[in-house]
Amino acid sequence: MKDSIEKSILDSAECIKKATNLSEMVEKAIKEIINCLKKGNKIIIFGNGGSAADAQHIAAEFVSKFKKDRKSFPAIALTTDTSILTSIGNDFSFDSIFSRQCEALVSEGDVVLGISTSGNSVNVKNGIVTSTERKAKTIGLLGNNGGIIKEHVDIPIIVEDSSTSNIQEVHRVIYHIICEFIETELVKK
Repeated sequence: MKDSIEKSILDSAECIKKATNLSEMVEKAIKEIINCLKKGNKIIIFGNGGSAADAQHIAAEFVSKFKKDRKSFPAIALTTDTSILTSIGNDFSFDSIFSRQCEALVSEGDVVLGISTSGNSVNVKNGIVTSTERKAKTIGLLGNNGGIIKEHVDIPIIVEDSSTSNIQEVHRVIYHIICEFIETELVKK
């Protein structure tokens, strides 16, 4: 068992190490979010399952704080309101749970971050498409080869791996980097 545990840790570390090739796209995402926040706009984030939890985690880092005491940054995770999620799922379809909310909440100049480890979540793609129609800038935190979503986002950040857990671990490293750099840039003390 010890050897298997060590292999799992090393596999994860290797996946994170390979993610250094994403730094250009991560930098673009950071600059886009900084520009959005400086103009008084907001960040909207969504995904399914573990990616839904990541959306909530990211929103919490922006609204509360990451490392510095500072004013709150406007961010909304579209994964938290069970009444909205279930009513849209029931009245329309599960494929509409994010697009319907984006129709109501996304404004021109906002940044919308869709998270999908497969890159193929239809409801995430639909939310991105609606956000683009509303003139938001879109970022995809994706896995595998980026799937169908990579074609619909302004900034695709694609973790080239097929292991969902490894992709999620790299996503976490990436969004912590994003949060840290944004906080550092906007809260210069």
